[in-house]
Amino acid sequence: MTTIANQTRKIIPIVSETAQGEYVSLYEAQKKVYPRSTSGYFTNWRWIMIWITQLVFYGAPWLQWGHRQAMLLDISTHRFYIFGLVLYPQDLIYLVVILVIAALALFLFTAVAGRLWCGFSCPQSVYTEIFLWIERKIEGDRAARIKLDSRSLCFEKIYKKWLKHAAWISFSMLTGFTFLGYFTPIRGLLDGILQYRLGPWETFWICFYGFATYGNAGFLREQVCKYMCPYARFQSAMFDKDTLIVTYDAERGDPRSGRSRKVNAKEAGLGDCIDCSLCVQVCPVGIDIRDGLQYECISCGLCVDACDSIMDKMEYPRGLIRFSTQNGVNQHWSKHEIIQKILRPRVLIYSGALLLLCIGFAVSLSMRASFKVDVIRDRGVMSSLVPGGNVENVYRLQITNATEAPQTYHISATGLDKLFVASKKEFIVNAAESRMVAVNLQIPDGSIASGSHPIQFEIQAGVGERISEKSIFYMSR
Repeated sequence: MTTIANQTRKIIPIVSETAQGEYVSLYEAQKKVYPRSTSGYFTNWRWIMIWITQLVFYGAPWLQWGHRQAMLLDISTHRFYIFGLVLYPQDLIYLVVILVIAALALFLFTAVAGRLWCGFSCPQSVYTEIFLWIERKIEGDRAARIKLDSRSLCFEKIYKKWLKHAAWISFSMLTGFTFLGYFTPIRGLLDGILQYRLGPWETFWICFYGFATYGNAGFLREQVCKYMCPYARFQSAMFDKDTLIVTYDAERGDPRSGRSRKVNAKEAGLGDCIDCSLCVQVCPVGIDIRDGLQYECISCGLCVDACDSIMDKMEYPRGLIRFSTQNGVNQHWSKHEIIQKILRPRVLIYSGALLLLCIGFAVSLSMRASFKVDVIRDRGVMSSLVPGGNVENVYRLQITNATEAPQTYHISATGLDKLFVASKKEFIVNAAESRMVAVNLQIPDGSIASGSHPIQFEIQAGVGERISEKSIFYMSR
């Protein structure tokens, strides 16, 4: 086996020698994709989604909720703030449920509308489009970029490439800084940068996420969608012939041929496709949608806009390339008939499961206790006889205040006659903090049999919520 280097994009295809002495490539060298800019309905919607997602991403860390950041996964204090909601490590189940809801929503959306998420909201697609916009502003559109890359080194090429990469890196570092701002208070992070006292941990993660953005959106681009993203691989399990996808109407478009506007396509026995390849040129993943459904297609709709613009110029009806379903194209369904087929069993099952999960999640959050209590027995001394003829057990209670105001908690114990709290009964826990308190329970010696007996701690927050926690009281022989 031998290798051949210096291929396009530094892809190294492996080749093998046949019995006849010929070399056959086992891997195809990837050609660089130069997406062409276009305009139209779906292009506009892509940019609307880019603006919405980026305003949320870059703006959310700067929002304040009282005296703190509104959205913050504070690793140092082990708290997750989402506006008025404070989650603790014990609330990990809520984060798991959120991820399950997001996954199920993606399955539902995919069954209904294919990979619209990939084309309009996926971070990889969004940042690739932003980087392409920067590239177009500096190097020009498709033809200018191809020409520039084919030229030998010169001042203009070096200057434009340097300027482009400087802009890419600056934007990537801003993205890394914002990303870290969800884990470290972003205002303090900015002060650390301005005062040159940023810690090594913060520096590493800003650079790591920044250069990940730079590499994925600037260089890998469609390769992430084709080879690295698992969603592209398992999407076929969620597709069926009633899933909305980008389709090419081969019955109407073929046979393809270039012609002037004056040529009557029907009389000439031609289809509506003039084989301009504009749909291929605007595709961010470099596929030809006319070859049928392909897993690389991210349903961005740019080929629809490009084709519609050509149909307008040729004075042909729009929709040669359009969002439709396989059944819709094959059976010539109207838009109304296509929409009717959306409510099929798979979609109803996904919708029902998603609805139940969302309701359960909302109910669970609404019933969530405002504080948590963990009871830990003192294992060092199971029980002891104290002055006054009482037997004492010592416990440690960890009280976690999940509210953002100081709370006073009253502790009592039940389950045995004559059982009482011999230590302090009321404790104050500061806002969004935990406190470990010692509680001594006593009972007259001989009032119960030896061994362990179930009891309950009753913890009440002021005059409001009450929580019961089980434990045992041990009576020595």
